[in-house]
Amino acid sequence: MKYLQGIYKIIEKTALSETCFSFVIDCPEVAKISKAGQFVHILPKGKFLRRPISICQIDYEKGTLRIVFEIRGEGTQELSELNIGDDIDMIAPCGNGFEIFDNAKKIVLVGGGIGTPPMLGLSDIYKEKATAICGFRNKDAVILENDFLSNNTNTIICTDDGSYGIKGFVTDSLKAECEKGDVDLICACGPTPMLKAVSAIAQENNIECFVSLEERMGCGIGACLVCACKTKDENGEKMSHVCKNGPVFNAKEVVL
Repeated sequence: MKYLQGIYKIIEKTALSETCFSFVIDCPEVAKISKAGQFVHILPKGKFLRRPISICQIDYEKGTLRIVFEIRGEGTQELSELNIGDDIDMIAPCGNGFEIFDNAKKIVLVGGGIGTPPMLGLSDIYKEKATAICGFRNKDAVILENDFLSNNTNTIICTDDGSYGIKGFVTDSLKAECEKGDVDLICACGPTPMLKAVSAIAQENNIECFVSLEERMGCGIGACLVCACKTKDENGEKMSHVCKNGPVFNAKEVVL
């Protein structure tokens, strides 16, 4: 895992909702080695621990990364108050990203809440080959729909309360897509219960599936044990690090 640590500048800031923000960060040397599914580890001012945030989009030509995050505590509140021109202390790119299957013809991207942003990075790659199924609490929480559509990615929005899109869980729409047939690959990021259900659907339909785990982290580079998770191989179960061995895992290899 190759990563860099440095101070980088925010060149774009957008409020996607009252609690969700998008930053574009100027970091050519980081963008050059980044892959969809990796994350950045950011140190908010005045804090001792960094916050892991998924990479949303990579612009290799401009040398920028886009991150989208939600305010969930003091650290992310501090980050949300940064503006264009401010510096950001970042270790990146961290972890392992998604394997890209050039020969795949139909890919389903499943994002749950703030697990949606890393799916946009895959939409940038697969474009019209992909169907994005994104789930949110309600209409006010919906983000990035137009970004997926701009890639000609078939986009399905689900809300828990039915205030926008389809009422219900992303897994209902995933089952419907699988029933249509010809799905080659499923990629997902979101809460563990969602990933567990997505993995089960993939297994039932014999579809290759990769999941990106959401987990609290300390160091972000595999030195501590905060983000330990259980995985399995031919020798049985073992403990792995989400930050170093993941956050993307083959669904067959991770115990959810």
